[in-house]
Amino acid sequence: MKTIRCQIEKITPFNDAVFQVILKPDTAFEFKAGQYLSVVMGEKDKRPFSIASAPNADKIELHIGAAVSESYPMQVVERLKTSTHIDIEAPAGNAYLRQDSTRPRVLIAGGTGFSYIKSIIEHQIAIGQTVHSTFYWGCRTEDAMYYQNIARQWHADHKWLDFVPVIEQADGDWDGKTANLLEQIKHDFISLKGYDIYIAGRFDMVGAAREVFRSLGVEEDHLFGDAFAFIK
Repeated sequence: MKTIRCQIEKITPFNDAVFQVILKPDTAFEFKAGQYLSVVMGEKDKRPFSIASAPNADKIELHIGAAVSESYPMQVVERLKTSTHIDIEAPAGNAYLRQDSTRPRVLIAGGTGFSYIKSIIEHQIAIGQTVHSTFYWGCRTEDAMYYQNIARQWHADHKWLDFVPVIEQADGDWDGKTANLLEQIKHDFISLKGYDIYIAGRFDMVGAAREVFRSLGVEEDHLFGDAFAFIK
C-alpha cells in the first residue's frame, strides 16, 4: 500500500446518517474494483472504507455511515470537514471483482456496503462487460437506501443487471421487496452453485450470510467479501 495525499473536494450528506466524500489524490494510484482504502487519522489509527468509484475515475468517492455523534466513522467525517487535505493508504482488500470470470454474479450490499458494489458495477459498465449480475441492496427503510436512484438507473440501462431493493419496513408505494435481505435471497435461489458472490455490509450480516449461502451450496472459492478475513 502507498500513502497518498488527497484534497478534500466535497462532503455531502445523502441523508442524516450517510455522507458522500469526494477526494482528489495528489498522485494517481491503481486499484481494483471492490478494493478499499484507509483514512489515516494517526500513525497507528487507520480506518478502512470501501472505494465507491470505479478504477477509471479521476476522483475517489467514499460513503461514510456516521449516524452517531463521536462514533468511529463520525470522527472521520468531522476530521474531513475541518481539513483541506487527508492522507490515505491504498489500495487494500482481496474481494475485488474477478473480471475474467464469466460465471453469473450475485452482488449483495447491506447499508453502506453499497459503496463496494457501486465500484464493481461501474467498472463492469466501463469495460463493457455483460456478465449477468443480480444486485441485492438491503436497508431497514427506504430513506436509508440513499442512492437508489442510481441503482434503478443501472437496472433500466443494462439488460445484464437486475436490481432487487429490499427493505424491512415499507410505507406507502414501495417499489421493491419488503423482507429481511438474507431471507429474500433464500426465497429467490434454490442453489448458489455456479455463481460468483460479492458481499459487503456489517460484519454480523456478512457472517450470517455465509451460513445461509452454505445451506444453498455456495462454492466458497467464489464467495468474496473482505469481512471474511475478520470473521472466523
